[in-house]
Parts: sequence; C-alpha cells; structure tokens
Amino acid sequence: MNDEPIDRNPDILGGTPVFTRTRVPVRILMEYLEAGDRLDDF
Repeated sequence: MNDEPIDRNPDILGGTPVFTRTRVPVRILMEYLEAGDRLDDF
C-alpha cells in the first residue's frame, strides 16, 4: 500500500497527480485555496 499522500499513475487520469486512493487531482485543491476557499470546505 502506498503511504504517500500524492500518487501519479499513468492508469489514473493519464498520470495527473491525485490524492492517493482517490481520483481527485491535486490541482483542484490548489484552485480552491487560490480562490480563497477554506480547506475545511474542500
């Protein structure tokens, strides 16, 4: 099992960095934070 918080796998979203064991791209979190949204809302 992968203990890293971020995974990059060519079989998942074409290798886009995602949070491990999800299909949620890391860039989505960055976009939320840049827009001024709270981490709790993510």
